[in-house]
Amino acid sequence: MKARLSRIEMLLLAASLLVAIAYFKDVPNNPVGFFVDEASIAYNAHTISKNGSDEYGHVFPLYFRAFGEYKSPVYIYALSALFWFTGPSIFASRLLSAVAGLTGAVFLGFLGARLANRRIVGFIVFLSAALTPWIFEISRLVFEVALFPALLALFLLLLYRATRNEQWSWLIAAALGALLGLMFYTYSVGRLLAPFFALGFVFFFTRRRWRGVVLTWAVFGLTLLPFAIFTLRYPGALSERFKHVTFVKPEHTRAEIFGRFVQNYVMNFSPRSWAISGDPEPRHHLPWMGSLLVGVVILAVLGIGVVLAWHRSEAWWRFVLYGLAVSPIPASLTLDHFHTLRLIGLPIFLLVLTAPGIEFLLTENGEWGIARRRILTALVIAILLQGAVFQWRFRVSPPRDDAFDSYYPELLATALRRPERPIHLLDKTPAAYVYAFWYATLHNVNVNNFRRASIDEPISHGTLVIGHELPCTNCEIIMERGQFRVYVQK
Repeated sequence: MKARLSRIEMLLLAASLLVAIAYFKDVPNNPVGFFVDEASIAYNAHTISKNGSDEYGHVFPLYFRAFGEYKSPVYIYALSALFWFTGPSIFASRLLSAVAGLTGAVFLGFLGARLANRRIVGFIVFLSAALTPWIFEISRLVFEVALFPALLALFLLLLYRATRNEQWSWLIAAALGALLGLMFYTYSVGRLLAPFFALGFVFFFTRRRWRGVVLTWAVFGLTLLPFAIFTLRYPGALSERFKHVTFVKPEHTRAEIFGRFVQNYVMNFSPRSWAISGDPEPRHHLPWMGSLLVGVVILAVLGIGVVLAWHRSEAWWRFVLYGLAVSPIPASLTLDHFHTLRLIGLPIFLLVLTAPGIEFLLTENGEWGIARRRILTALVIAILLQGAVFQWRFRVSPPRDDAFDSYYPELLATALRRPERPIHLLDKTPAAYVYAFWYATLHNVNVNNFRRASIDEPISHGTLVIGHELPCTNCEIIMERGQFRVYVQK
């Protein structure tokens, strides 16, 4: 690659800097509010940073017990390390996700530049990744999955570097195995995807490279030992959540399950879902726009064609196509259609595949070369314009109050101004209590002011209650917003 930047590269660099700034604009306030899973993750990160234990008193747990599930540890421990320096805050929590999202786009940009050995390809891949709604929206949320794109992109970058060598050093093999382990412990779909990715190393199994591949598998296997011990100690704990979100039920025949899986799998490759409708869940995706940019979809499809035509014999590109094929499997086993979080591997591989598409359009070959470059210019402009429109709409769209329960701090403040103690937390689901714990922590209010109440126990006269999705009888309602109400039991 040339040392000096060309004029076009300087323009793309300027655009890249503007996009990077956009990642940190309005970090704590958009989206407004803090979803219950975000509160759970942040509160447990806070307790770890303070005393090394989770909300239940378990010291440095491998998985974090939440409400009907166990949350993966990597994000929580990373956030606890940040809280150790900054203290708990929504700003610090969402800043971690923003940094992770932008870092993933940077890694993809570096990978694109290396794949084509051209800086301009790296700039375009970075801009495509950073402006993609799928990647950006995840970087706004304090969810475990926010770290997954950066880890997967770094894994692919290191894997590509390894494929340039006939023999893998022990250091590269160990790093690849460790990254597979990190993905396994980062998000629930990683528990399925990481073994699939490890299986894909058979593409690199050669007479001179087999020791490196086996060492990678060995290191990855070692990282799974804590998981195996946890599973033996708490059988079924990590699969409990899956039972509620999957269609794989004992009452269904194998043919029914397989048919539903194939239907879901095909729908997850729907261009309409990619570029037009996106995820229907407002918490994960802004309505009225696709999860992928149209220009990115065109470049990725072109890249797939280029790989199949000219690179299908190369182990690296076989692995990329294999990764693209297995990425939708976890989401295809669940009831939700086109779930942003469970499909997180899909956009990463599609963005990698834009690189050969961009390189093909950059090929200089007479009049056809001029036409290709014009097409690429049009696609890059389309990516920038559509990305800018998405950024604008993301910031001016009405707050998603119900999706993020943004009114809860006002409800809590109202309850705390009352003299009655303890404040009873009465939830229809065993989740909303953590809002009170988290927001109380932010305002230096002792959580001993609260008591989690069961829906089966009677509430005594004069008790102050914050209720969630439960009607109250014979009560004085103090405040009511959305799914919550503050009232005094009579």
